[in-house]
Amino acid sequence: MWLLLLLTCLLLIAYAHVGYPVLMGLLARVKSSPVSADGSLPSGISVVMSVYNAESRIQDRLRNLLACRWPGELEIVVFCDGCTDATAEKVAALGDPRLRVMSHRQQRGKATALNEAVPSCRYPLVVLCDARQDFHPEALVELVTPFSDPAVGAVSGLLEIAASASGSGQGVDLYWKIEKKLREWEGRFDSVIGCTGAIYAIRQALFQPLHPATILDDVVVPMRIAVAGHRVLYSATAIAYDPQTLDPALEKKRKLRTLAGNYQMIEQFPGWLLPWRNRTWWQLISHKYLRLAVPWLLLAVLALSVLTPPTPFTLLLLAGQVLAYGAAALGLLFPQVKVKALSIPAGFLLLQVACLRALGAYLQARRDALSLWQAAPVKGS
Repeated sequence: MWLLLLLTCLLLIAYAHVGYPVLMGLLARVKSSPVSADGSLPSGISVVMSVYNAESRIQDRLRNLLACRWPGELEIVVFCDGCTDATAEKVAALGDPRLRVMSHRQQRGKATALNEAVPSCRYPLVVLCDARQDFHPEALVELVTPFSDPAVGAVSGLLEIAASASGSGQGVDLYWKIEKKLREWEGRFDSVIGCTGAIYAIRQALFQPLHPATILDDVVVPMRIAVAGHRVLYSATAIAYDPQTLDPALEKKRKLRTLAGNYQMIEQFPGWLLPWRNRTWWQLISHKYLRLAVPWLLLAVLALSVLTPPTPFTLLLLAGQVLAYGAAALGLLFPQVKVKALSIPAGFLLLQVACLRALGAYLQARRDALSLWQAAPVKGS
């Protein structure tokens, strides 16, 4: 029985990190769903950005958006969520009629900002973005083009983050590369499980008000659209550039927020786990929810490797774990060493620690909805 439990844990871990990506890659190749987009563009689009104390960055960000190629009408809504600085004044100082400021005196969170801003938009297609990143000049056109297919309800863009300078960050780099490829395959097969919050677009008519404490608006909004029967696509040519490198500490914090949000979705949307209510149920479980279990499965594998009667297989497995965790520890202790044999285990271990902490972070977020959204400083601003 011990051996059966051990093998089950190993198979689940292997499926979460290898099996599901391989399966999705095969499905994207042999059973892809074509998009019937004719390349036409709408007459106008709205862009919504929720910000908090972004006066040092907001003008450059808006200039970047206004410089993007867009042949039609454009509206940019900047929602100042409890800003105590001069963000609103900086927006007004640009003097561009395409800019509009909405605000609330108290910080209430991004979900509430979207609830107010999205329904107020003038155009039926809404691009959602953040203040920190910059768009590629063609990002708006590339993001919106697939909507000429009426089956498309949302489109996620690509977030480019500079490679980490530390050795341990190389493991995080690898994770992010796999994640981007997985989203591409999901979109080709059916729908992406979640979008990139820094750059995605939706049909305004499909937006449903979010719970004020929503952690992952960029997953909940597109998932609701997919559950309603529409497709959520991924456009690797609609690019947003992040000024920060893929720093392990920052990625661990982002991952902690993402995983805490996954716990929240399980609680708030249990029906998404049912095949007759959500056609992407197994993608959601495989891509999002199973990852919550991986660190606990790893601990179970370690315990079972010790408890199971010794065999050549269990002894080899135990030795492999000792080597892997030892390499991860060395990679974390010496981040300046850029050797994949150390950096990849170190990056993987960082993400698993974040996953272990996610449940506690979610419980804290239930008491303080803004606790996971403390803004990180932007380098160079």
